Amino acid sequence: MPTLVHSTVPVGSVAAQPQPTLPAGDGVLLRPWTLGDAQAVMDAYQDGEIQRWHVQRADSVAEAQEWIAGWQGGWASETGAHWAVVDSETDVLLARAALKGLKFADGTADVAYWTVPAARGRGVCPRAVEAMASWAFDVAGFHRLDLEHAMGNTASCRVAEKTGFAVEGVRRSAWLQADGRHDVHVHARLRSEG
Repeated sequence: MPTLVHSTVPVGSVAAQPQPTLPAGDGVLLRPWTLGDAQAVMDAYQDGEIQRWHVQRADSVAEAQEWIAGWQGGWASETGAHWAVVDSETDVLLARAALKGLKFADGTADVAYWTVPAARGRGVCPRAVEAMASWAFDVAGFHRLDLEHAMGNTASCRVAEKTGFAVEGVRRSAWLQADGRHDVHVHARLRSEG
């Protein structure tokens, strides 16, 4: 059945290019994941806060390698864009930044992120999200980025606020987490908002 609108982001335009490395300022860099990051990913998912808000843990390096392979495959299949956020000099893993649920017709994607405990409170995640959003809007051509977090995750809310994601509302009892159901804070940012 033919559609009556043109795709906001041309299908194939992401996968046709190698995944970029994105500078985020102050010694922070977003780069594509490598299988060599598996130990650092496994270590990150031992953190109680990452487990609490992302509802999973990694039990082995092999399992973390499987996740990374999936993140890498998301670029080729145009279903996701996942970056390792690292120190630009040491390549030490600081965080993860991702665009998930890419919808090319509407030009929308969902923002996801976490920060390792040693990098928290240094503005790493806001810089990473800003760099990723700039790429999504200015290079890839997305129209809207959605960002949701559990209401109790105040650190995630601060990242959304610092990076210009406007509050749009609350989805009541929307996420099931290990400690029960959570209301979800809904934020979004449009390309026209910079």
